[in-house]
Amino acid sequence: MDELCEQADIKSMLQEELQNLAAGLGEKPFRAKQLFSWLHEKRVERYEEMTNLSKKFREQLEEKYPLTVLKPVDMQESKIDGTRKYLFALEDGNVIESVWMRYQHGNSVCISSQVGCRMGCRFCASTIGGKVRSLKASEMLEQVYQIQRLTGERVSHVVVMGTGEPLDNYDHLVRFVKLVSSPEGLCISQRNLTVSTCGLVPEMYKLAEEGFAITLALSLHAPNDEKRRELMPVANKYSMEEVIGACRNYFEKTGRRITFEYALAGGNNDSDEDAGELARLLSGLNCHVNLIPINPVKERNFVRSDKKVIVNFQNKLEKYGINVTIRREMGSDIDGACGQLRKSYLDNQRS
Repeated sequence: MDELCEQADIKSMLQEELQNLAAGLGEKPFRAKQLFSWLHEKRVERYEEMTNLSKKFREQLEEKYPLTVLKPVDMQESKIDGTRKYLFALEDGNVIESVWMRYQHGNSVCISSQVGCRMGCRFCASTIGGKVRSLKASEMLEQVYQIQRLTGERVSHVVVMGTGEPLDNYDHLVRFVKLVSSPEGLCISQRNLTVSTCGLVPEMYKLAEEGFAITLALSLHAPNDEKRRELMPVANKYSMEEVIGACRNYFEKTGRRITFEYALAGGNNDSDEDAGELARLLSGLNCHVNLIPINPVKERNFVRSDKKVIVNFQNKLEKYGINVTIRREMGSDIDGACGQLRKSYLDNQRS
């Protein structure tokens, strides 16, 4: 089914696929390069804007390949740091959210890879309604394109860490990486792309073979199997040993340091013993631990760890020689937790 969707979705096509499309419509191969430029460099939203293509070619494209364009529905802006959370409508009426953050090193966008999520992580708002569907590569790209258009500023970094499990949408994710990093498109360096996963081991091994230079971020959130199973259902399928093995393989194949995301939930995974166990688990692995003060979600009963506890956890890891930072909070005065803005919107629609 995905493959059929892909064929009809011109904005998800690679340049060689556009060449076949152009040839099928009786056009010369160079038209594919022009078409790709209009879609991904100039990022126009209508075929009529593609002025160096013939009227006949544009009409054929219009008829057979409708353009994927996301519509902004809502936006919240933080009064603290200017972070913006956008809600976009898809063509089928579903909504997804994306976040724009301004840093000293450039502007970063956090995008969603699915409508909803089926991973069931206990502290996450994204997964409350389950997975509706995966996003096409074009719908992932459009989040970046629309935010660039709306802010008037260039995006230099992309994290695929919003709603959804990116590796549960593997083929479209790979397409997205190829398109967003294309020199003929937005040309974002693969070194500035981060893909998050809760630990789908076979796909982690597969991703290591793609030849990408992207960063892999593993949502770890616990120092052992027992605690991880309480927080993340995926841990019932893949053990800590298997997940860490896949991380070691990714580093060996790509040379890219692994990031471990660790959301601190008060009284659950933030003790001195947890820090010591985590340090032993990651010993000898070229990695960076990102400590995340958890965003409370009203449907969940987890609470944020105390500031002193978070700093103590960081210090403990550093004593063991682990590279660690506490994630800087962005947009803490808006619907900050992943999936919260979408959920608020859907709740309002229902009521």
